[in-house]
Amino acid sequence: MAKGSPPKKKAAATAAAKGGKDAGGWEAVDIPSTGRPIWFNPIVWALRLYFVQWALREAYHIRTYAIQEYGTVIHEFDPWFNFRATQYLADNGVERFYKWFDYMSWYPLGRPVGTTIYPGMQLTSVAIWNALPSFGVEMSLNDVCCYMPVWFGVIATVFLGLLAYECSGSIDVGVISAGIFSIIPAHIMRSVGGGYDNESVAITAMLMTFYFWVRSVRGGNSWIIGVLAGLAEYYMALSWGGYVFVVNMVALHAAVLSLTYVMRKEFDLTLHKAYSLFYVIGTYGATTVPVIGMTPLKSLEQMLPLLVFLAMQVVAVIEYQRREKNLTFEDVHKLRIQYFGTCAAAGVAVCAVLFPMGYFGPLSSRVRGLFVAHTRTGNPLVDSVAEHQPASPKAYWTYMHYACPMAPFGLALLFMKHKSHRNAMMFMVSYAVTVYYFSTKMQRLVLLAGPAAAVLAGVFIQNMFQLGVDAAFQHEDAAELVGKARRGKKGSLWEALSGLRVIWYQNALPRLAVSVLFVLWGALSLSGEFYGLAHHMAHGMSHPQIVTKGQMPSGETVVIDDYREAYYWLRDNTPKDARVLAWWDYGYQIAGLANRTTIADGNTWNHEHIALLGKALTSPQKDGHRIVRHLADYVLVWAGGRGDDMAKSPHMARIGTSVYKDVCPGDPSCSQFGMDHQGNPSPMMEKSLLYTLHSHKLKPGIEADENRFVEVMKSKYGKVRIFKVKGVDNESKKWAADPANRKCDAPGSWYCVGQYPPALQTLVDQGKAFAQLEDFNAKKD
Repeated sequence: MAKGSPPKKKAAATAAAKGGKDAGGWEAVDIPSTGRPIWFNPIVWALRLYFVQWALREAYHIRTYAIQEYGTVIHEFDPWFNFRATQYLADNGVERFYKWFDYMSWYPLGRPVGTTIYPGMQLTSVAIWNALPSFGVEMSLNDVCCYMPVWFGVIATVFLGLLAYECSGSIDVGVISAGIFSIIPAHIMRSVGGGYDNESVAITAMLMTFYFWVRSVRGGNSWIIGVLAGLAEYYMALSWGGYVFVVNMVALHAAVLSLTYVMRKEFDLTLHKAYSLFYVIGTYGATTVPVIGMTPLKSLEQMLPLLVFLAMQVVAVIEYQRREKNLTFEDVHKLRIQYFGTCAAAGVAVCAVLFPMGYFGPLSSRVRGLFVAHTRTGNPLVDSVAEHQPASPKAYWTYMHYACPMAPFGLALLFMKHKSHRNAMMFMVSYAVTVYYFSTKMQRLVLLAGPAAAVLAGVFIQNMFQLGVDAAFQHEDAAELVGKARRGKKGSLWEALSGLRVIWYQNALPRLAVSVLFVLWGALSLSGEFYGLAHHMAHGMSHPQIVTKGQMPSGETVVIDDYREAYYWLRDNTPKDARVLAWWDYGYQIAGLANRTTIADGNTWNHEHIALLGKALTSPQKDGHRIVRHLADYVLVWAGGRGDDMAKSPHMARIGTSVYKDVCPGDPSCSQFGMDHQGNPSPMMEKSLLYTLHSHKLKPGIEADENRFVEVMKSKYGKVRIFKVKGVDNESKKWAADPANRKCDAPGSWYCVGQYPPALQTLVDQGKAFAQLEDFNAKKD
């Protein structure tokens, strides 16, 4: 049976409305809330409007703590690259931006920024910056970038409320969920003012996509909204690599709905049209993003959406034949077996041809990390990132608080009681289960679980308040309902439940007492605690990290601005062509604030190059200098404890030895490089260049060889130290700077990759290119 929306099962509902019996023989008894006074609805609407404006105001205010306290300062590491890219886009335009080969990063190789970046946030920021003067508003590009997470946090709150309403069919659930999401730490951690990172825009794009998608499958002519869902998915693909999760989530939901219709011998035309529009528009848009290209049709991570799309077309063809030839279900079933069997055989044949050709891309290490234990993805570079660790129960409580324990109950209530929007309800159930699994594997993905937790907590709270409100008003037909319950089938469960409900409604005093206590305890105590925690967390997450506050032994609070002090020193005291060697974490900040050339940064696109950097820092001072003198004029180290270079150094060694086996011979985990429980370095670490520079003249017997490294700057509180490299190989520097020594992909092309100078190339050739464990397309030796 073709259809535009799920069929409505009216028999039981009609029987219940009339007080009749259904096929099961028991008498259906329901207690509608007809006892509410006439003034009740206006008050409810007034409260709804109040809480909507409260949620939007809180969503804005709670994200501006950093700006209020530190001013419009870009935070952390990645946001500095994002700002630098935005500035380049504003200064040079879109065409030059997409052809930008940055030789100030990843020296001497450089990086093609325009084709390796998700530019949605930059494009949006520049568009807003250019549009503001038309409205009489003057803001610097820096200020626009600082406020972007705040503005998009408010927009995300709006779409979360709409999504919650669509999935539950309840306005109150939408309002409550929006209120929770506006301040939930799971989202704030990536949307504070100054946190100019892709996720701050991408989560909004994700919620837009989800809302338009579930709205498009409501029924009737709603399928046309699939166009908006596809456009939102395109914007998501422009903004963040997490678009892969979004398109797979929609595909999973579409597949689940399709299977339910097939099992019910039905065909949903609305679902077919909506998903086809979503997939075609979203996928076409994604392929126009340079960093993505044709991966939606080649990557194993994106095969599910493609397979669902193809399967839907097959089902549609069969449905067309069914209607044309008036086929029976048995005939349709045979056609399905025939068509899908043929398609499966053709698919296997195509894969048999394409797999050996390397057509299909391997699973990335980050995706692999969702299915294997942390530190075992096969890539020590991925495993070195703290946010790739599995989420602990404490993390859920920290970032979601009461929303976390409420979510399972909300999930059950959503499934049992909110079936008016069945298709959308099934999406939220699928989304919640999926995102919970993935977030347990990778702490970073708690961010994706925040929206689901907010919606499910909203469902739970709305149902509890509904219970309290219903209990507060006497039902006008209680006596009649008692009679109906008593006349029902003896011994039936429904009779017992109906009787208990009627007894509850007949006793006003305990009913009102419980209702008042519930409201006071729930609304004032729990919500107040959640509100306080959210603001406390927002304060903590609003520290820019590049500028922090600390306490002196005397108790005096001081502003620690060592990092900017060091970067500004480099900017003001070194030649413009100076090259600064530091661990990749700091590359974005050095390029963004000091405007100096860096060896590596957070893009981490070239594992072998980072391994060379790791080898240089973890080798003995003399050996390290032999590498550094060809790459850098200065070396910058973080030396202030709490996440400084010593804490990161074991990862440096493991990454180094993954390419250069002589870093830790026969020991891939580099267990001999580290500290013991008393904080004493192992012999291997003590000899390393990094330890020498980090502890220079701070520990007995540790001092840099002044013929190789001379300390030229130490920040106020000792957080950063900068050393000038002695004996720099100027021939290598000159060679790398010569455009004639770059390899272009075509004559006159903008895409020209730098090369290692000949004096360093010999060492580079000794390394063995790192191979991902999951790269099954690569031939093994």
